[in-house]
Amino acid sequence: MAGLPYIVKIMTNHPTPRSTPNRLVVALAYDGLCTFEFGVAVEVFGLARPEMGDDWYRFAVAAVDDGEMRATGGVRFTADGGLELVEQAGTIIVPGWRGMDAPVPDALCAALQRAHANGARLLSICSGVFVLAASGLLDGKRATTHWRYTEALKERYPDITVLPDVLYVDEGTVLTSAGSAAGIDLCLHLIRRDFGTKAANMVARRLVVPPHRDGGQAQFIDKAVPELHEKARLGPLLDTMKADLSKSFTVAQLADMAGMSARTLLRRFEAATGTTPAKWLLLQRLSKAKDLLETSALTIEAIAEICGLGSTANLRHHFRQQFSTTPAAYRGRFSSTATARKSDSIFGKHDT
Repeated sequence: MAGLPYIVKIMTNHPTPRSTPNRLVVALAYDGLCTFEFGVAVEVFGLARPEMGDDWYRFAVAAVDDGEMRATGGVRFTADGGLELVEQAGTIIVPGWRGMDAPVPDALCAALQRAHANGARLLSICSGVFVLAASGLLDGKRATTHWRYTEALKERYPDITVLPDVLYVDEGTVLTSAGSAAGIDLCLHLIRRDFGTKAANMVARRLVVPPHRDGGQAQFIDKAVPELHEKARLGPLLDTMKADLSKSFTVAQLADMAGMSARTLLRRFEAATGTTPAKWLLLQRLSKAKDLLETSALTIEAIAEICGLGSTANLRHHFRQQFSTTPAAYRGRFSSTATARKSDSIFGKHDT
C-alpha cells in the first residue's frame, strides 16, 4: 500500500453532554456574508422540525456589523440581534468569513472567547476557521478548512495543528470543517452527538444528502476511475464486502473478485473511495456496530462477531480510537432502550 495518499482519521474528543444543554444555536452574519455556508446553518438548525419534539434546537442570527448588511449574490438583510446573542448561545456557527485577509473585529473575538468560557460550542464552516483562529480558541488544537486555505492557516497560526485532507475535525467544544458541503457533514455530526444517529439520519433525509461521511474522509479525490467498466466492477465488490461484514478479505481475494491485479485494485479503490480497502471495511464495520448498539439487544460480544471485529476487546479498541468512547457508553447514550423517554420526546411518540 506504499505510495497511497495518507488520509487522517479524526478522533472526536467531545465531553459528556450537560444534563440540561443549551439548545440555542446562533449563526454569525456580517457584511459580505458567504450565502451558501450561512444557508447550511439555517437549513440544519433554523427550520421548524416539530417531529423532533420540544428538546430540538432554537435558532437566532447575530449581526457582526451594524445596519443593513450584504451577502454574496446581491442579497441585503438585517439580523435578529447583535453580538449579545453570541453570549447566550449553546452553539455558535461561523460561516465562511468574508476573506482570509479581512480582519476579524476585536469585539467579535472577545464575544466568542466569553461564550466559549461559558460553555458554548463553536463550529466553523470553510474560511470561518480564520475567525476562530483570530480569537485564539484554536491554539494548541487540531483544525481544518478548505484545501485552498490550509497553507495560509498554517503560516499565520503556527500554534494550530492544521489537518489539510479531512472533511471536519471535532475537538469537543471547537469544531471546524472544510469546504461548503463539509459544513453539512459537520452539522449532521453535531446532531448525531446531541441526539443520536436516528435524528441525524432524519435530518439528512430531509436534506437529501448522505447521512454520514466520516470526518477523516479526503476532501477531494485527485482522479476519477478512468474506465467505466472498472467502476462497474468496483460497485458490486463494495456491495459484496458490505453484505457480510463478518467475512475477512485479503487484497488478493478482492483483486480476483474485481478481475484486476492487486496493484490496480488498490489504485482504483483509492481513486473511487478516497481510502484503502482495509480502512473502508473498518469504517463499514464500525458503522454497523453503532447501528446494532442503538437498535438491538445483542451482546457487545455478538455485535463484534457479526461486524467482523472478532472480539469485544477489538471492538472496544477501534471504538475508542475512532470515537473516543466505548461501545457500552455509546449504547447507554443512544440505544432505543436506554433513551426511550428521550426518544419519545424527540420523535413525537407520546403516550395517550
